[in-house]
Amino acid sequence: MTKLKLQLSGVVKEYPTGEQPVRALDGIDLTIDGGQFVSLVAPSGAGKSTLLHMLGALDTPTAGSIRFNDVEVTTLDDNAQSDFRRHQVGFVFQFFNLLPTMSAWENVAVPKLLDGTPIKKAKADAMRLLDMVGLAQRSEHRPAQLSGGQIQRIAIARALMMDPALLIADEPTGNLDSKTSHNVLEILGDVAHGSEGRRAVVMATHDLEAARST
Repeated sequence: MTKLKLQLSGVVKEYPTGEQPVRALDGIDLTIDGGQFVSLVAPSGAGKSTLLHMLGALDTPTAGSIRFNDVEVTTLDDNAQSDFRRHQVGFVFQFFNLLPTMSAWENVAVPKLLDGTPIKKAKADAMRLLDMVGLAQRSEHRPAQLSGGQIQRIAIARALMMDPALLIADEPTGNLDSKTSHNVLEILGDVAHGSEGRRAVVMATHDLEAARST
């Protein structure tokens, strides 16, 4: 079993804005190992989401190196980056981003269905993940029939559908009450710490209480 090693060296990201570019990331050196649940804590505008985008190959740095195990992510072409994201990275968002016309299990199954997995196999895998987050009994419910905490747990299950090595969570508790947030953070911790070093979770948050669990 390969243990995840994610290394950033001298990562810079600048955005052109007239005469003076904005430097969102200024020479980031960072190592994240599998088995870790890591928080990025900073006020709005400090570059948390930009750094998450770099980690998930949603954007490329202006300068610097990002190595994911033995792969230099910054040198991948568009097709290779897309394949990398689909199979190596799972995303959990503050606003959930579930498809409203689909049931819980269908939302979880979407990544594998898009990857060509037969529906019977995809549904079985989706049900296993829904059971892991405690929502197997809600598999036929649509998002409008579920609470915010239930929707976020479904979003976590969906993010795990392709068995990624890296789970990226951008303000995953931002729209949840404190009790539900605690439940979601426990699940994210279990995802990282129960992976025998194969998977890491990186979370951006404003919430210092949430960060203390990482």
